[in-house]
Amino acid sequence: MKDFVIITDSCSDLDRNYIEQNNIPYAMLTCRIGNVEYNDDFGGSLPYKKFYDLMRGGEVPKTSQPNTNDFYEIFKKQAEKNLDILYIGVSSGLSGTIGPAHIAENMIQDEFEGVEIYIFDSLTASLGQGAMVMKALELKSKGASMMEIVDYLETNVQRLNTYMIVNDLNHLKRGGRINSAAVLIGTVLKINPLLSINHEGKVLPMGNMKGRKKAISKLADLIAERIEEPEGQTVCISHGDCYEEALELKNLILEKINPKDIYMNFIGPVVGTYGGPGAMAIFFMGKERQHHIIG
Repeated sequence: MKDFVIITDSCSDLDRNYIEQNNIPYAMLTCRIGNVEYNDDFGGSLPYKKFYDLMRGGEVPKTSQPNTNDFYEIFKKQAEKNLDILYIGVSSGLSGTIGPAHIAENMIQDEFEGVEIYIFDSLTASLGQGAMVMKALELKSKGASMMEIVDYLETNVQRLNTYMIVNDLNHLKRGGRINSAAVLIGTVLKINPLLSINHEGKVLPMGNMKGRKKAISKLADLIAERIEEPEGQTVCISHGDCYEEALELKNLILEKINPKDIYMNFIGPVVGTYGGPGAMAIFFMGKERQHHIIG
């Protein structure tokens, strides 16, 4: 069986130590704050807390995706080793990142005979995407071929549930998700929107939670209602610099289910630009993704 490498991008929000320990190549998105452009490299160039402090101070980051040449160089390094490539990328419904990856794929396959490249659209982001990378590496360590891993991902992608709450509606407004009136009303009423990711990998408003405690509790309730075979899986929690609340959510989850593990990390700068400080998200395998608004 031909060897292969698993590649991701920085929207996967995995822990930097995990990336380095597993030698995972990745494409970097970038985050511009003022006149400074930072690589989104899992907290290396721009520490998470600094990023969120800048946002709390009023900075409005702007993000950029990798270009075709970035992907070409990443893929070429692996092709020169005669490795096949599995790239697990951020949702095409949230970012255009996968587009230049496909162009680079065609360039590499024209140049390197026999190198197979598979570009997998995770249809989610942050640790939902990261969870797929971790599962792919786990399957590879057990001897699975690249196409066996692809088959697993394709079969289960719609079972990967994503739910998110945000603390500041203005970041959603800048992302085009809600209007100015909703921001004003939400701020006055202290509403925390509940969001999900639908079948197409796009943001889906699910309802509004009045009060932060209720919103966090709702995330735990959703896992309990929708998770399948929790004992065999890792639940992921990502957060926008609100670690204590993320721990609170973890404890609420453990009161309801008994997962194999709970993996926690920051939401990185690119995803965090749209979630903002205080955002929190959960990711788990369960019932097929919802595509309609709930109360």
